[in-house]
Amino acid sequence: MAALEALDIKWSTKYAYAIKSWRENREDLTVFFDFPMEIRQIIYTTNLIENINGKIRKYTKNKLSFLTDEAVLKSVYLALREVSKKWTMPIRNWGHGPKSVFNYF
Repeated sequence: MAALEALDIKWSTKYAYAIKSWRENREDLTVFFDFPMEIRQIIYTTNLIENINGKIRKYTKNKLSFLTDEAVLKSVYLALREVSKKWTMPIRNWGHGPKSVFNYF
């Protein structure tokens, strides 16, 4: 709570909505602190999300419009299938050999 208060004092004028969201959802947001630091680093990163969004854009940007909703779904499916090929790679700086985040659960 002290860290949230310090954040509020320093940034509330610039990021009022974010501070309000933290206050209203604190219990749900702080669940992540129960995980070990290695897991939290993976959770915090937006690289995976940005990568997925980029792949979806890559598959859909050249199309001005889709004829059907099914065509959109197929395009997104192909993008997700492509990006998921990289999900079998070991996590960088995770230790010796490939490990999965799921080993912790």
